[in-house]
Amino acid sequence: MEIDKAQNGDICVLTLTGRLDTATSPKLQEILTETISSSEKIELDFAAVDYVSSAGLRVLLSGEKNVKVNGKTMTLKNILPEVMEVFEITGFSGILTIV
Repeated sequence: MEIDKAQNGDICVLTLTGRLDTATSPKLQEILTETISSSEKIELDFAAVDYVSSAGLRVLLSGEKNVKVNGKTMTLKNILPEVMEVFEITGFSGILTIV
């Protein structure tokens, strides 16, 4: 997985490319934790993510909890249908902010 980080005004955009799975989720966890500590608004662009495993879901849930505790926001956008299906089946579509 590749993660590009860019500041767009007051929003930090993380553009993810590849699979979010057991092998790649620690990298996202590290970058997300760092970003949450330094940015008020975080946006995850999932346009090039075609797979999310349970390990990836854990990282996203942890990030969502972390932003809420710190009074910040995290949104996900451009989610492919196959990934959205995973979010819907697991109930994450009701937990995460998806635009």
